[in-house]
Amino acid sequence: MIIKKPGSNQIWPAERLKTIPTTTGVYLFFHKKESVYIGKSVNLRARIKSHLENARIDKKENVIITLSDSIKVIITDSEFKALVLESQLISKYKPRYNVRWRDDKSYLYIKVNLKESYPRFQITRRENKPEFTYFGPFSSVRTATNLLREIRKVIPFCQQKNIGKRRCFYAKIGLCDPCPSLIEKIKNTQEKKHNQSIYRSNIRQAIKVLEGNTDLILRSLFKNLKKLTARQRFEEAIVVRNRIARLEGLLYRGRLIGDVLESYNNSDESLNQLYGLLAEHFSRFKKPIRIECYDVSNLDKKMATASMVVFTDGLVDKKEYRRFKIINKKLNSDTQMFEEVIARRLKNKWPKSDLMVIDGGKPQIRTVLKIMKEAKTVTPIIGIAKRPDRLIIGNENLPTIRPNFHHLGFNLIRAVRDESHRFARKYHLHLRQKKMI
Repeated sequence: MIIKKPGSNQIWPAERLKTIPTTTGVYLFFHKKESVYIGKSVNLRARIKSHLENARIDKKENVIITLSDSIKVIITDSEFKALVLESQLISKYKPRYNVRWRDDKSYLYIKVNLKESYPRFQITRRENKPEFTYFGPFSSVRTATNLLREIRKVIPFCQQKNIGKRRCFYAKIGLCDPCPSLIEKIKNTQEKKHNQSIYRSNIRQAIKVLEGNTDLILRSLFKNLKKLTARQRFEEAIVVRNRIARLEGLLYRGRLIGDVLESYNNSDESLNQLYGLLAEHFSRFKKPIRIECYDVSNLDKKMATASMVVFTDGLVDKKEYRRFKIINKKLNSDTQMFEEVIARRLKNKWPKSDLMVIDGGKPQIRTVLKIMKEAKTVTPIIGIAKRPDRLIIGNENLPTIRPNFHHLGFNLIRAVRDESHRFARKYHLHLRQKKMI
């Protein structure tokens, strides 16, 4: 998305600025073809608006706004992706005013020396040693540190300056695995080399994440998960599964969900891709204008609740949201609660849904299909199961499909699911607080 100024002495058009999405992403100010300033935000419209307002009182901001003749906006799926993309674009374009805005302090980089026996990531202000590989730049120590911390939750690696005589604290909580201190104690040469190979593989994977090549990491993790499961090495498989879930959360969730989606400018394309994804599985399936998603919040069985959120034309439609208190207090499982909620929904004369999404797997889908059959109602139904995220198609065989993570239709369903979860949990917590009062 590009917004252009009408002329060099003209102001930015207010109507065009209103079209800037409120989602997460990166923005670039340009003067002709030269990049003037690059930034990121969880709310692009608000951040760009703040630049324009601050230009009235801040000389540096005024220079940026006056000089620029266009703004380019790039939407990302998460803050993490925005951070990585921002650093890549700053490195590529070297915008004139990014560094000067930091009181002439040089930007920070993450560096790693792959020639070391146990490479570790370091934060530095210089990019001049040939034996190191550099990533960045980043605007602050906090930003770079947080980035490494989040990656380490997915791919463990050592950050100790020196190898100790015993395993470090981070090895005990799974953030340094295999721990170099333990590797060095291994006497069997073959076993030692194997663990060193695993450690270096982790470093290479972390580098790919810093480079933005996350799809490769996900494919590798899924391949490993399948292999471990086939060999019935279930404890190791659970570790890999949890890493997949953490990486997915880092890449595709966070601040993207909720109000952010109200201005999501890919809504039409998302619906088109969703139609293409599901049309072969349902007869007479049409483009899903009204999508309903149901979630049960069952943290306390005495106050179990459910939610129905609605997306219309691919966008949040909050006026259509509904909440359900679970009436039958004898129900113990989410599956039974879904049965009650869907039965109640079908009795209401709300607009007909083009697609029902259930936050759950095959047991929940079977239950909903049974209720639909009893009510003699035909509505396309899909479930979305977690770890890893995948779709359960609500037809006779309940096939499972897993589109790639760039699929806009798939990401729309994930966003709908997460919004439903947020809404149900919010209501549940409200009832708990009310009871406490």
